[in-house]
Amino acid sequence: MNFQQRLSSGEPSKSPGDSNVKRFCSQNILAILGFSSIIAVIALIAVGLTQNKPLPENFKYGIVLDAGSSHTNLYIYKWPAEKENDTGVVYQIEECKLKGPGISKYAHKLKDLETYLIECMEKSKNVVPKSLHHETPIYLGATAGMRLLRMENEQLAKSVLDEVSSSLSNYYFDFQGARIITGQEEGAYGWITINYLLGKFTQKSHWFSLVSPESSSQETFGALDLGGASTQITFVPPDHTTESPDNSLQFRLYGKDYNVYTHSFLCYGKDEALLQKLAKDIQVSSNGILEDPCFHVGYKKFVNVSELYKSPCTKGFEKSLPFDQFQIQGIGNYQQCHQNILELFNTSYCPYSQCAFNGIFLPPLKGDFGAFSAFYFVMDFLNLTSEEVSSQQKMNEIMEKYCSRPWEEVRKSFPAVNEKFLSEYCFSGAYILSLLLQGYHFTDSSWKNIHFMGKIQGSNAGWTLGYMLNLTNMIPAEQPLSAPLSHSTYVFLMVFFSLILAAVIITALVIFKNPSYFWKEMA
Repeated sequence: MNFQQRLSSGEPSKSPGDSNVKRFCSQNILAILGFSSIIAVIALIAVGLTQNKPLPENFKYGIVLDAGSSHTNLYIYKWPAEKENDTGVVYQIEECKLKGPGISKYAHKLKDLETYLIECMEKSKNVVPKSLHHETPIYLGATAGMRLLRMENEQLAKSVLDEVSSSLSNYYFDFQGARIITGQEEGAYGWITINYLLGKFTQKSHWFSLVSPESSSQETFGALDLGGASTQITFVPPDHTTESPDNSLQFRLYGKDYNVYTHSFLCYGKDEALLQKLAKDIQVSSNGILEDPCFHVGYKKFVNVSELYKSPCTKGFEKSLPFDQFQIQGIGNYQQCHQNILELFNTSYCPYSQCAFNGIFLPPLKGDFGAFSAFYFVMDFLNLTSEEVSSQQKMNEIMEKYCSRPWEEVRKSFPAVNEKFLSEYCFSGAYILSLLLQGYHFTDSSWKNIHFMGKIQGSNAGWTLGYMLNLTNMIPAEQPLSAPLSHSTYVFLMVFFSLILAAVIITALVIFKNPSYFWKEMA
């Protein structure tokens, strides 16, 4: 068929220029496909090398004993050895409560301390793999109970710590010492613990995110801790400044600076506050009977005056009484109890722009707070931890109803609860509300920012984890250079790049195997 015939029949003519265009297009398309394949392979290799790390098989352990005023708890922590500086990787695997009171109560029976420690230490030996005993650190931190004993008799406090140290050194763990921590340390370590467990210290990493590190940083939680002998409040104030240098701490954690306010109120833990209230109220009694509105109707208990005045916290109320023993008789009146408690807080003097009580500086409250230890245990028992209970009126109604219940009725309703704790829940609840609302100045609007915490992701809220993290240097001052992708992101990227590579290879094979078909489809 000649050119004229092809033209008349409508068949397209093929010129040398058409072949050159097709050849040029084929070469460029193949070059693009080849380049895409190389990029996909490089991406797969890069992601694989940086993210496909083997699952950690090596673990480390740490043990901390919290020697409080009323009891001692032992906590065992565990973390992957390869991830010591990644936040959130240290977690609690065991808790053991020692049977008996706090170690300060053993000041005159030192030899009993060895037996006191045995059960929980033997449990630790079974939890921590035997091969790691020698490299597992163990710490004992004593809090307000021992601080009070040291105020009363420094030599006795030293003897208690020496005996505890001697007993713990007999185990094949890496004993790092027993010491009395300061109130500031207790507050600071509690603040570190809850923010570490909540993941507040590190930036949230997002792929393809254009958000600057400053704008993606997270606000920390404040920490509210209540023990038997002291209470701590710790948070980052609004203007990052404080009028009282004694209440200011500076931290640099994961590349960010924190100016933290903290104060520990010694003698204002729930047990010592009750002793203060009793010492104050008994002064007006002349017959050895104390009708106490903070105890249920029908509750009776004898108290030795010498025992009441034994605590350094009650020295300011000490006076000569015409009896050596008095009897508490509960009358169950919450409002009267509340008023009696408020007399423990001296708000008549404040040398700063704003105070909590007793002339102690307190900056304006800011943000959310985690309330733990006795704050949580008491409020949880009284069903006051729900967000639905956020008004003072509602809380007062619940407390009035509970405190007015007869003692025998309460005992029958909670037969499994320790009788000492059960008898004091009316006082403890009233005290906590007074401390938070009148002492720390929380209001109806800011009460919703208080989150009562027992555990965070399986680990107890408290100072012990923060204490261990600090002593083992597991919180870096600077932010790690890069954080591994989450497992879901890693899987998505691997599948995505694999699909691209597969598509490129299949397309290339089709073109090479049947190029005429490819061009026919395009024609």
